[in-house]
Amino acid sequence: MGKIKSLMVACDFSEYTPQIVSYSVDLAKELKAKLLVVNIINQRDVEMMRKVSLQAPEFKIDKYLEDLERERLELMDGLVNDAGGTGLDIEKVIRVGVPFKALLEVIEDQGADMLVMGTKGRGNLIGVLFGSTAEKVFRRCPIPLLSIRAQEE
Repeated sequence: MGKIKSLMVACDFSEYTPQIVSYSVDLAKELKAKLLVVNIINQRDVEMMRKVSLQAPEFKIDKYLEDLERERLELMDGLVNDAGGTGLDIEKVIRVGVPFKALLEVIEDQGADMLVMGTKGRGNLIGVLFGSTAEKVFRRCPIPLLSIRAQEE
């Protein structure tokens, strides 16, 4: 395994995300690595909103996505700043897609050397029935993956 120059953290805004981002910030500082903060807007949710737009012409899907992206970038900034990430080389990426597939695509596109993600996320019944995003990424991840177990407070 070579030097880790780019550390990617999966940021899903679950209750555990601040812990995961904080750990990633500390690790990026220790490794003197770039921190790549990644969030995926679930394609399933976008498709649902597209259906809403067909019934409510005043609802504009492009505006919805633009607002959602801006909001998530602000949340990312807050998480990184709260974790003491000022001064780090940071890049934020937001994609729309199937979460596990999109995370794997970002790894490839951005050339990340390591991925940090939580074992728990925003899971729901679909995750229970078909497998969680974390599990799917764990099975397919082409780079070292650090799994952070959420600490109960």
